Amino acid sequence: MNAPPFTPARLVVIGAGPAGYPAAFHAADLGLRVTLVDLEEHPGGVCLHRGCIPSKALLHVARWLAEAEELRDCGVETAPPRLDLNRLREWKESVVRRLTGGLGQLRRARGVETIRGRARFAGPDTIIIETAEGRRTLDWDAALVATGSRPATLPGWPQSPRVMDSTGALDLPDVPRRMLVVGGGYIGLELGTVYAALGSRVCVVEATPGLLPGADRDLVAPLAKRLAARFEAIWLDTRVVEAREQGEAIRVTLQHAAETRDETFDRVLISVGRRPNRENLGLAEAGIETDARGCIRVDERRRTSHPRVWAAGDIAGEPMLAHKATAEARVAVEAMAGRTTVWDARAIPAVVYTDPEIAWAGLTETAAAREGQPVRVVRFPWTASGRALTLERTEGLTKLVLDPDSGRVLGVGIVGVGAGDMIAEGALAIEIGATAEDLALTIHPHPTLSETVMEAAELASGRAIHVLPRA
Repeated sequence: MNAPPFTPARLVVIGAGPAGYPAAFHAADLGLRVTLVDLEEHPGGVCLHRGCIPSKALLHVARWLAEAEELRDCGVETAPPRLDLNRLREWKESVVRRLTGGLGQLRRARGVETIRGRARFAGPDTIIIETAEGRRTLDWDAALVATGSRPATLPGWPQSPRVMDSTGALDLPDVPRRMLVVGGGYIGLELGTVYAALGSRVCVVEATPGLLPGADRDLVAPLAKRLAARFEAIWLDTRVVEAREQGEAIRVTLQHAAETRDETFDRVLISVGRRPNRENLGLAEAGIETDARGCIRVDERRRTSHPRVWAAGDIAGEPMLAHKATAEARVAVEAMAGRTTVWDARAIPAVVYTDPEIAWAGLTETAAAREGQPVRVVRFPWTASGRALTLERTEGLTKLVLDPDSGRVLGVGIVGVGAGDMIAEGALAIEIGATAEDLALTIHPHPTLSETVMEAAELASGRAIHVLPRA
């Protein structure tokens, strides 16, 4: 992976998701001749077509339905909403079409050649494209592999349309009376939130002791409490040991400790993570190394073991997030163009778009404890936030993970409405090496939820106004 840099004349980008199309566009802006290979007509990949964007569109509807109920506590009575599933499905697809169509226009304006097909390496110097018209071989100087990932599967489940992955769930085939979500991670909880809002009785089964394994427990707690009221059941430390189709339902056997029980559902969503799309790429033929999970090994410039091939996005490993993919793609393109660049992100924000949202960046309190790293943690409860009170959403929390000596911000965690929109300030603070004092002295508008970041920082200095200082 230490081959000398060179500037390619022709770049082939395999995959048009949040790593592939930004790479193609950036390379074209730098003057490279770019060919983008993907199965879809327009760029966007799974994120825009069957992932991030359609799920957030449906979560918007779910949040509106929840707010319609909550307004009764504020003295506003509304007629019960009536669901038109066909119109909802069409609206969701219209959002996708507008975004992907816009990317198609940007692609054409930049002169990026697009080939609809499936690419694979037929050796270290050959890329073959299988298209509807037949097979063709491309000339290339450099290649970027950005094929993304797909939902992971579980063995032993019946091959039934009633057993869905996240892609199938986003198609909204119907609103099942009772639905099981297998996996308490972010995708399962987001889609469970959607179906519960639309009228399904949603149950979640999670093999670990808590929802969102890996996230700090104090951030998860408000969400878990709210979901417990909206879902029919949440079974923790529980596994599905058998599943079978029974008429027009799926019957599963659940095991918790030594006890088992049978439950019946109209639909089941399998949501147990994602796996990289590495099959049929010819990686071994090209001499491109992968790790134990099947992700492509890359160096600090996203270069693979092949001197003319780079990789970015989910295929290049965790975290499998769209914004990480886009940032990696820029590094890879600038590296192949001979610019001085390196992947050195200190903070990659993560957002769970449930209600409330959970977001974090940098070092988590859980990771600090696991690694034995001393930290100082300050928490500002949203019960002391005027803006949260006006929203009737005081369950939130903003916390900072600080270096105990310098006060430098090492991590930020937020749970509450709009947490995903607020976390960027935390990521910026970590990247520039800001201290809690810097955040405390930055004037935030009032009344806003963003103030909670400033007030958490004020806690660190003992100057908090809206909470009592600790003795």
